[in-house]
Amino acid sequence: MAKHRGKKYIEAAKLVDSTKLYDVKEALETVVKTKTANFLETVEVALRLGVDPRHANQQIRGTVVLPHGTGKDVKILAITQGENIEKALNAGANYAGAEEYIEKIQQGWLDFDIVIATPDMMPKLGRLGRILGTKGLMPNPKSGTVTPNIEGAVSEFKKGKLAFRVDKLGSIHVPIGKVNFEDEKIYENFKTFMAEIIRLKPSDAKGQYLKTVAISLTMGPGLKLDPALVVKEIG
Repeated sequence: MAKHRGKKYIEAAKLVDSTKLYDVKEALETVVKTKTANFLETVEVALRLGVDPRHANQQIRGTVVLPHGTGKDVKILAITQGENIEKALNAGANYAGAEEYIEKIQQGWLDFDIVIATPDMMPKLGRLGRILGTKGLMPNPKSGTVTPNIEGAVSEFKKGKLAFRVDKLGSIHVPIGKVNFEDEKIYENFKTFMAEIIRLKPSDAKGQYLKTVAISLTMGPGLKLDPALVVKEIG
């Protein structure tokens, strides 16, 4: 069944050439013109990579600090104990504690965007694997969310550190700013993120690594970028 689109979306879609592969700057300049929502939309990047996530060495994941942040005030839950609870809260964590939050999550509470844990808490978090894992929220050392320096990790994620991971289809979807950001700030965030993706290319990946690169607003149409021009832009 065809998906019904509103008038605003249809008007915004007229600004986008669906047959074209855009260069980076033109795509970023065009995407902000597709604003239709009555809230502050997020600028999002969607990638399809030429990797096979079934192989451990092709499971692309990591973190990157966007120079201008994402524009979103992320809700952070710190799973830790002792004096680290106060350190996490002072660094900007929205919630910090141990057993009480593990029990709340088991009961269905998920009012947070990121979980950061100290290594001593990971055995207790194991029983939340099914709940947090399916939502991509399980703390992991590779994404910087399992660390003895809970204070530093909370501070970095509050300032705009972005954790990402490839899904089973080889896709990655991340926010790189808000529609009210200056063009240059979105451009710098995009370049920083894409440089890290390119750096993480596995040596075993066969064929084209960047299969598709698209950019859109939360409620808007997607613009496809030319992967070759993206690589050239990153230099």
